[in-house]
Amino acid sequence: MYVDGFITPVKKDKMAEYKKMARACGKIWKEYGALQYLEAVADDVPYGKRTSFPRAVKLQDDEVVVFAYVLYINRKERDRIMAAVMADKRLAKYMDPKAMPFDGKRMVWGGFKEIVSF
Repeated sequence: MYVDGFITPVKKDKMAEYKKMARACGKIWKEYGALQYLEAVADDVPYGKRTSFPRAVKLQDDEVVVFAYVLYINRKERDRIMAAVMADKRLAKYMDPKAMPFDGKRMVWGGFKEIVSF
């Protein structure tokens, strides 16, 4: 398996808008072949002394951390799916930094190879 992981700071008063965007994005990812798409809001993420999810995104008082992942069968499929998703015109309205319900400059993401799975 291959996983894309994301952590994002989202303004608390923009969560409804963010959820709407996440639902739309999830449907598109799944349509192109992602095995699973998940977004979750922070519930137990303490501010660490050195590292933590809040520190990673420079969380502000009026924000919450959202953790997300997309699961694929392998890296080749991820690359194909990601290219299709990024080219999908339905996502254009979410790509404008002024219209995003989060600060994309503080979003952290990356792709990961599976090493253990149950």
